[in-house]
Amino acid sequence: MNIHEYQARDLFEKFGVAAPRGKMASTPEEAEIAARELGIEKLVVKAQIHAGGRGKGTFKNGYQGGVHAASTPAEVKEIAAKMLGQTLVTHQTGPAGRVVRKVYIAEAAGIEKELYLAILLDRAKSAPVIIASTEGGMDIEAVAAKTPERIFREPIHPLLGIQPYQARKLAHALGLKGQQFSQATKLIQAMYRLFVAEDCSLVEVNPLVVTKEGNVLALDAKFNFDDNALYRHAEVVALRDETEEDAREVEASKYGLNYIGLDGNIACLVNGAGLAMATMDNIKYFGGEPANFLDVGGSATKEAVAAAFKIILSDKQVEGILVNIFGGIMRCDIIAEGIIAAVQETKLPVPLVVRLEGSNVEIGKKLILESNLPVISADSLADGAQKIVAAVKEGKAA
Repeated sequence: MNIHEYQARDLFEKFGVAAPRGKMASTPEEAEIAARELGIEKLVVKAQIHAGGRGKGTFKNGYQGGVHAASTPAEVKEIAAKMLGQTLVTHQTGPAGRVVRKVYIAEAAGIEKELYLAILLDRAKSAPVIIASTEGGMDIEAVAAKTPERIFREPIHPLLGIQPYQARKLAHALGLKGQQFSQATKLIQAMYRLFVAEDCSLVEVNPLVVTKEGNVLALDAKFNFDDNALYRHAEVVALRDETEEDAREVEASKYGLNYIGLDGNIACLVNGAGLAMATMDNIKYFGGEPANFLDVGGSATKEAVAAAFKIILSDKQVEGILVNIFGGIMRCDIIAEGIIAAVQETKLPVPLVVRLEGSNVEIGKKLILESNLPVISADSLADGAQKIVAAVKEGKAA
């Protein structure tokens, strides 16, 4: 789960991470009022979307850039009017772009130096790691590729947490001294407290800036949260902006389904992430293109399976469906019941191939057979992939 910059700023304030003041607005009038309330001469208006590269982005109405400086409330209102309700395209949104529904009016910082700071989970070490770089304001991937020696990593013991000497070590690596050194060590420790307390998987500040006044501030932030821990963070769940997410993914999450839309035309319904990846690989191998990743997990109900079919069919690019179930925890008869209910309700307009194996497989196959529905049976994953690719091609030829 991601959040907007203005929401990240509220979390920073809660945990004592120094950042510029600011206010969110959803209309040009609200933006003007926010600017007056802040009472600051130098302001910046930022489009709020879940994507990076906003400053270099382009609106489909021709307006350039999703980040603009302003000096008066009237100017803030004018800029906000050009952004709100418009689609912003950046290198991370793809050509479709994202509609800007909110803007963030913040205090402009006189930047002396731009740095980079992030906390994330190191899967290999099973522990958090803090990454810092003197090359802030640009993609960390580019820094890693061109000047890897300017990236510093500090693993944190998951039980002991960050130690003061580690914060000092990172501040020194960033080349900070005196007042800035002290501010940075305090900010790093506050960021780590936030990371742990809110069950984050990523807190990235890019850039972390040293201002001309000598202050160290988190100028921008990106957050990711561990979805498996959201049940204990109602306040974080409340920050979710579903308008920034794929509507199919939002609907899938209501049923505990893991769905990711892709660009192909053959939909997959599978139980288990590894099996889902193998299913997509087989579709590709036999000349097809997967339309989605859809893992129903091990505890999906008949209703969830039926919902999965509806989500799949909401994608107009889908021209065929491959169901590949290896029943361990998930029983094949439950999948069969969901398939039958979905096909009957949707009057399935595309070919459907089903491969079942595992718990209650004979019951599941019998249910589908006796339903007299137009379902193509497969004996293996390869067989299923071949059959659905062939069925789609035949449908196009017809």
